[in-house]
Amino acid sequence: MNILYIHTHDSGRMLSPYGAAAPTDNLLAFAKEAAVFTQAYCAGPTCSPSRAALLTGTYPHQNGMLGLAQRGFGLNDYQRHLAQFLGRNGYHTVLCGIQHESGWYLDGEAPGKLGYHEVLTASADAYKKEELHRWDGENADRVCQWLKQANPEESFFLSYGMHSTHRPYPLEICEAVDERYVRPPFPIDDNEETRHDQAQFLTSAYYMDQNFGKVIAQLKASGLLEKTIVLFTTDHGVALPFNKCNLTDSGIGVSLIMRVPHAVANGQVIDALVSHVDVLPTLCDLLKLEKPDYLEGTSFAEVFDDVSAEPISEIFAEVNFHTSYEPIRCVRTRRYKYIRYYDESWTKLNLSNMDSSLSKDFYMRHDLAQQQKPMEALYDCYYDPDERQNLVQDLRYQKILEEMRKKLREFQLRTHDPILDGELEMKPTYKVNKKECINASSKEPQDYDPRGRWQ
Repeated sequence: MNILYIHTHDSGRMLSPYGAAAPTDNLLAFAKEAAVFTQAYCAGPTCSPSRAALLTGTYPHQNGMLGLAQRGFGLNDYQRHLAQFLGRNGYHTVLCGIQHESGWYLDGEAPGKLGYHEVLTASADAYKKEELHRWDGENADRVCQWLKQANPEESFFLSYGMHSTHRPYPLEICEAVDERYVRPPFPIDDNEETRHDQAQFLTSAYYMDQNFGKVIAQLKASGLLEKTIVLFTTDHGVALPFNKCNLTDSGIGVSLIMRVPHAVANGQVIDALVSHVDVLPTLCDLLKLEKPDYLEGTSFAEVFDDVSAEPISEIFAEVNFHTSYEPIRCVRTRRYKYIRYYDESWTKLNLSNMDSSLSKDFYMRHDLAQQQKPMEALYDCYYDPDERQNLVQDLRYQKILEEMRKKLREFQLRTHDPILDGELEMKPTYKVNKKECINASSKEPQDYDPRGRWQ
């Protein structure tokens, strides 16, 4: 059995299989013949930690990927990466396009640590950042060419990663999007600026979808569909204020669409709770491979035979570093979400951990820098799915609050979460913005923490 792993950036569930008004028709068509997980979550709502959790089956604080790979963070043990694990189990491993687990993701030499047998990725040097959807297209063509010539006698793991839907988005709005009738996602205000911002995102999603469709079409044309597990996901929520790098569902909720040949779940919508850390143990069960003893996740392979199965009752997620230091932890059950912030020295919103955007510019002009965040939060997701009403002080929920605190504490103790011992270490190999920094992509030396090597 082969594995085709297709992944994209910063799109959360803002895609048509999840009810969003997005021009992603190819993904929707594929979803109708696959299992669509409505309650899938990442383990860390930033690019590298999210992917590292999925690809190792462990949490960021366990695997070492506490922040972004291009900012000096990395895995403690690259032998635990899915590509290397499958390589040791007889799979031919292939990478094309984005990876986010080693160095700068547009650097063709960076994937060396990951251990793929082949790297097909085209050079990105000829493309402006706003044109990287075209680079995705070139990589999709390379994937298709490889699939045409794939050895039918050799099982493969092929990772196709797209830059879309990462900022900066394409500048020109595509014909499939009419920004007059675009609505930004909650809780973003609906105005001309934010509609244009969302229209650019949808344009990026459109190009992503075109490349996705091209690869799936070739998989079918090559006669490989019924020999291949297809896994589509994204790393975390959209790059907007109150989304990416947040532990609300707008940050940790992800698209997860899987097709397992001949599975009962194909064509079904699955409401079971699942986490990215559960993907690797699931693949082990589906492929009948012995699970490594370091895996933290729980297999949800049974869901593909029984769509009513619920392998887990809670998920956990975390933030440590993005561009700035901001340690946060959460536990989510079907009904409740508990979030705790650990850096009590900074109670304002961390603006550095919000990517630059038209939407952020709008809020900056309307007192975003003065907004406070709760150091502890409890939400009843049945009655408050947008997580706007903090129930920590509500006497009716004190028993639930204590239970959720206990769940998080037990998880932290079991997984040896270093935040329990105090502030996380700032290693000299890290590039980290100061908490006071407003611009996530600042190149100004005074905006960096002086303990990092970039000083």
